[in-house]
Amino acid sequence: MTSTFTAAAAGFGTGLSLIVAIGAQNAFVLRQGVRREAVLAVVGICALSDAALIALGVGGVGAVVVAWPSALTAVGWIGGAFLLGYGALAARRAIRPGGGLRAEGEAAGSARRAVLTCLALTWLNPHVYLDTVFLLGSVAADHGTLRWTFGLGAVLASLCWFTALGFGARLLGRFLAKPAAWRVMDGVLAATMIVLGAALIAGS
Repeated sequence: MTSTFTAAAAGFGTGLSLIVAIGAQNAFVLRQGVRREAVLAVVGICALSDAALIALGVGGVGAVVVAWPSALTAVGWIGGAFLLGYGALAARRAIRPGGGLRAEGEAAGSARRAVLTCLALTWLNPHVYLDTVFLLGSVAADHGTLRWTFGLGAVLASLCWFTALGFGARLLGRFLAKPAAWRVMDGVLAATMIVLGAALIAGS
């Protein structure tokens, strides 16, 4: 019982250490949470995607992914281009007069775009595969027969983090009620996306 709890706790801590960082996905989830737009769908996509990738890693697919550097290179170029494009749009919102955002949700089309953007940010980032599949899979392998317990802890960490980030972001609604605050947030989002996009392309 103690070893099972230790493996799960190790998975939770390792998973949390990998996802609690300033990145494109987290910045997007935060923004959607503050807007209260498709939050459940975005949180669900992030958590379920992480669960699938962690399962692949624990199952031993990490070695196969790393064995295909050409595939990771292609994903890096595509993901980098996407991040640069999204960063440019965020920068435009930040500098365009009257481009402030509302905390309330908008039309269904916006929710659809949010879902598609979230899927792209999640699956077009090669670091997701390297970190979640390869790194977590390698660490899980060290736990032997308890590797799936370790993986379950990592999945729980992802679910807790994205739920807290997405639904807790609405607490910032009063702070971001002013258009100027939204412009600052979009400026930070744009810088994050552009830097990460350029880094992905440069490293591909």
